[in-house]
Amino acid sequence: MKKIYNFSAGPAVLPNEAIRDTATAVVNYNDSGVSLLEMSHRSQPIVDLMEETSMLARRLLAVPDNYHIIWLQGGASTQFSMVPMNLLSENEIADYTDTGSWAAKAIKEAQAYGSVNVSCTTKSSIYNYINKDLQQSDKAIYLHITSNNTIYGTQWDTFPNTLNSEGYLVADMSSDIFSRSLDFDSIGLIYAGAQKNMGPAGVTLVIIRDDILGKVDRHIPTMLDYRIHIEKGSAFNTPPVSAIFVVNRTLHWVDDLGGVQVIEEKNKIKANKLYAEIERNLLFKSPIAEKDRSLMNVPFVFSENGNEQEFLDFCAERGLMTLKGHRSVGGFRASIYNAMPEAGVDALIAAMQEYESQNN
Repeated sequence: MKKIYNFSAGPAVLPNEAIRDTATAVVNYNDSGVSLLEMSHRSQPIVDLMEETSMLARRLLAVPDNYHIIWLQGGASTQFSMVPMNLLSENEIADYTDTGSWAAKAIKEAQAYGSVNVSCTTKSSIYNYINKDLQQSDKAIYLHITSNNTIYGTQWDTFPNTLNSEGYLVADMSSDIFSRSLDFDSIGLIYAGAQKNMGPAGVTLVIIRDDILGKVDRHIPTMLDYRIHIEKGSAFNTPPVSAIFVVNRTLHWVDDLGGVQVIEEKNKIKANKLYAEIERNLLFKSPIAEKDRSLMNVPFVFSENGNEQEFLDFCAERGLMTLKGHRSVGGFRASIYNAMPEAGVDALIAAMQEYESQNN
């Protein structure tokens, strides 16, 4: 069987070790004779699993002790509402950066709970760069960013500062969590859906500084109140245990490689290789401003008119799958998350060079 490299933007490639361990656990969890899928979330083995997964996340990201780590059902889209519901009162204002489709959706949801100041937008340029000249409010409770834009392939290289000295940063890190080191000095809250860089769909990681909660004056439904999930140790209701197990094994894999700092350097090597080939290859070009190019999602298009399906088929024949660009922008997109090996990028580069030799 030929080697397959999956460049899907999400659900995305996972470490082989995580898939193997999950397959074993689904049949027989830790030699208990019981499938992981059958185990109560109140049982000690699963309580231990939840605690270990949080410990791994805290250590890998160097999360300070005054931050809570919780695991919630669903995806990051739910957080578009939960964040302002828990943090923003009706008479308060929050700054939001409009750097892509997911950022725009977060803005729309936040407007139902308080005032939203859109501090920057690059919608008119099809989000092909990040406008860092932020027009912030000096009264903003928080500044919301989408750290990596999966569809358009832009990424905040460094996080912006808040204008309000008492404000804090909220970051949707769904597609670059555990891919880079973080400085928590200005961060109030991070959320990340799992299915792009740490596990399968169905679980969302939320990291919250303890002093920012309990300040809004509205009723918050119990299931949507961060304080309840913190108090109950992510087990107010039945957590997505199987998805959390995959996250656990993925984080062990990151840890075994040497941690986030090592992964970050590997990601830079992979991305730099691929961008260099896109620049060199006469058939392709990048639509993204060089200073804002993502290390996770690399979109590229034909320099001139070309047959996109022909190139996709050409790649598929060589085991390079899911390279079609998002339907809203077209072209191609290679998602090269943590678990994509450098060999996968090398195989894509070789295919691009072969296609160039046949079509130039």
